[in-house]
Amino acid sequence: MEIKPYLRRAQFYETDGMGIIYHGNYIHWMEEARTDFMDQIGWGYYRAVDAGIDFAVTDVSCRYRSMVRFGDTVAISIRITKLSPAKLELSYRMTDAKTGELRTEGTSGHFFYDRAKARPVALKKALPEVYHLFESLLEEKE
Repeated sequence: MEIKPYLRRAQFYETDGMGIIYHGNYIHWMEEARTDFMDQIGWGYYRAVDAGIDFAVTDVSCRYRSMVRFGDTVAISIRITKLSPAKLELSYRMTDAKTGELRTEGTSGHFFYDRAKARPVALKKALPEVYHLFESLLEEKE
């Protein structure tokens, strides 16, 4: 399955006092890319939420390589780097959509949470079809 990069145009309100994108916005863009990723694999995030399962964030990191300014468009590529029945790790690469220059790299860690039971859950049991989709996209097998 081919996952296309999520394209995000930087908005003026997202800039800081130096005229570049405020660092916290990249985390928001990573979340937007995750939602787009889920749509692309045919299991929109709303379906997991409707099934009572959340992908709770455990950690997030972001390395800024070059600046994004108002009006720039970044292409955000996402891949699954780690997967277990209980956890998921994603990596992100944000590049300038025109030049390909690397702007930002990041990761996010998640655990699967059952809202009704108010506790972590094994995605492999709770939503096996989603787990198997993730498994088919996993890039690094442990």
